[in-house]
Amino acid sequence: MDLATLSLTELRRLQSKVETEIRRRSDNTRRELIKKMQKMAADEGLSLSDLIGSAPASEDKRSPGKRKTKPAAKKTNPIPAKYRHPENPAISWSGRGRKPHWVVDWLAQDKPLVELEIAAEK
Repeated sequence: MDLATLSLTELRRLQSKVETEIRRRSDNTRRELIKKMQKMAADEGLSLSDLIGSAPASEDKRSPGKRKTKPAAKKTNPIPAKYRHPENPAISWSGRGRKPHWVVDWLAQDKPLVELEIAAEK
């Protein structure tokens, strides 16, 4: 496939399809690995949460009386929503982080993101 011959719209459509496929394969791989790990733990008479929930005592090198404390987390205000789902107004997205599936699907249909903006509704 020669990407140089594709238009900008075709490239964006391809990008959206690639992102969706990567996300799908990543999710499938994650589910398969969790199943394998659960089976391995069950074969040893444990659950996966038994393994993940606590580390063996031999790995804790600190003395029992000393605890390492973390600094208090800085509280932040929630980020206001910038985009709203076209069919379900209860679903929104701030525009930060990974695009939700409904945004990816919207863009795959060659619809502009600006149509989902909350300010555009007013």
